[in-house]
Amino acid sequence: MSPTLSHKDSSRQRRLGPMNHCLDMKSGSLPPGTWEAEQPVDSIGGEGDSEALLLATGTRSPRGPRGYRAELSNILLLLFLYVLQGIPLGLAGSIPLILQSKNVSYTDQAFFSLVFWPFSLKLLWAPLVDAVYFKSFGRRKSWLVPTQYILGLFMIYLSTQVDHMLGTADGGSPDVMALTLTFFLFEFLAATQDIAVDGWALTMLSRENVGYASTCNSVGQTAGYFLGNVLFLALESADFCNKYLRFQPQPRGIVTLSDFLFFWGTIFFITTTLIALLKKENKEVTPSKEETKGITDTYKLLFTIIKMPAVMTFCFMILTAKVGFSAADAVTGLKLVEEGVPKEHLALLAVPMVPLQIILPLIISKYTAGPQPLNVFYKAMPYRLLLGLEYALMVWWTPKVAYQGGFPLYYYIIVLLSYALHQITLYSMYVSIMAFNAKVSDPLIGGTYMTLLNTVSNLGGNWPSTVALWLHRTRIVGLLKQSNFAKNLVALVLLHWMAIMWNLLSVLLLDSVGGSFLVQNLKNSRMKEHHPGNAGGIIDAIHYRTYQKVGVGEYFSL
Repeated sequence: MSPTLSHKDSSRQRRLGPMNHCLDMKSGSLPPGTWEAEQPVDSIGGEGDSEALLLATGTRSPRGPRGYRAELSNILLLLFLYVLQGIPLGLAGSIPLILQSKNVSYTDQAFFSLVFWPFSLKLLWAPLVDAVYFKSFGRRKSWLVPTQYILGLFMIYLSTQVDHMLGTADGGSPDVMALTLTFFLFEFLAATQDIAVDGWALTMLSRENVGYASTCNSVGQTAGYFLGNVLFLALESADFCNKYLRFQPQPRGIVTLSDFLFFWGTIFFITTTLIALLKKENKEVTPSKEETKGITDTYKLLFTIIKMPAVMTFCFMILTAKVGFSAADAVTGLKLVEEGVPKEHLALLAVPMVPLQIILPLIISKYTAGPQPLNVFYKAMPYRLLLGLEYALMVWWTPKVAYQGGFPLYYYIIVLLSYALHQITLYSMYVSIMAFNAKVSDPLIGGTYMTLLNTVSNLGGNWPSTVALWLHRTRIVGLLKQSNFAKNLVALVLLHWMAIMWNLLSVLLLDSVGGSFLVQNLKNSRMKEHHPGNAGGIIDAIHYRTYQKVGVGEYFSL
């Protein structure tokens, strides 16, 4: 992450915590080490949060900078927790392909896509996770441990019912309603675990290494998603297993969904027990009672954050930024299965993507570790828009190259290259957003602050996907059914319209964010009346911290 910088021309300031974190002050309106009333702030929210303390000028931090090797065990633990988090996501992501192979309608697919919404709605209960906990057990473990135990129990129970829901046991049609409700609860538990892990990452790692949280998130969820999606679909396919893994053909795959759920339910139980017994939270950064006076105060704090002009502008940008990708991301795979491409072949195409998905965050993190992580985001966006058009052409081209019930090798090579380019742009945007969220999130309300930003990002991807699936069989799309050229033309116009809207939005953000609105927020927040533990005081500190961290005009790296 960002190296520690020394004082230079009185423009740097040190912050007490696991590292000596030095922050730029681009404006001379606030001298280092003082508030507007020239009073040093000794604490924010209480004595327990050493990461959020601000030292006066000339005060030395008790600890020096720490490299990632000093926290390797914590990084590996975070990585493992995100792997566990990716398992439910991968399993839920495999169900649409199974349903598509059973010829369910796109209306049912759109309804099932609601199971991914808990990750977009977790902001509603994130303050509860932040405010209610057992201090003796640990703030994050109070939620992480019981949630993962419930996940394990739920997976074991679901393993006894899922074959009936899919219609596999009796040869009937899938019960989409039951599947949606069941996996919605499944993803709700996974989202709650995500809140606890995101908040724990902010205090488990030092401020010097907190940017690695986004890398752990990307790599861990990718590995977990691979296990729960790609590996499962391959081992569940009788055709794949008979062709590549067996000497004698069998009517079913090596594993079933029920077997897979039972196995991972057991893994969740064992690993959660080990974490509960062996891992201790860092008491030096455990918040005191003053920081979380109750659920009501935490929700008030959440609404105060949302009302910040910078946060509102950022949320609007993220909620609309992915509309241009919705059809390409949500419909392409289902359309390829509909055109005859075996779902297990599509799953196998994801295998070469795994090394790329693991390496990409490591490479991208070098460019997102600086003061402008969102540079990578908006530079990758135009290329992802163009790939959406290429996906539309690929779907149109697929039935033209099919022969004897199969597809030639060069077709799969082209699909693989398209997927690889898509993954590069997708991960560039994803890691960039995660790094930005980790940088501006305050450990005082880590779960709430970071969850707010991550929730908006997830919601910005989920609602366009649901709408795209629902619109696929509407009368509007039906009018274009006879003309592939017309469909591609509409896709092209939509993508270019989104690109134009993005450029206009960037100009507006540059004008508003790059000006002096943060300075105005600092003046309006009346920092001289700061009271530790008060919600308004915490917001004042967040304003000042953010201003200190990136400087006026660089808050959104535009």
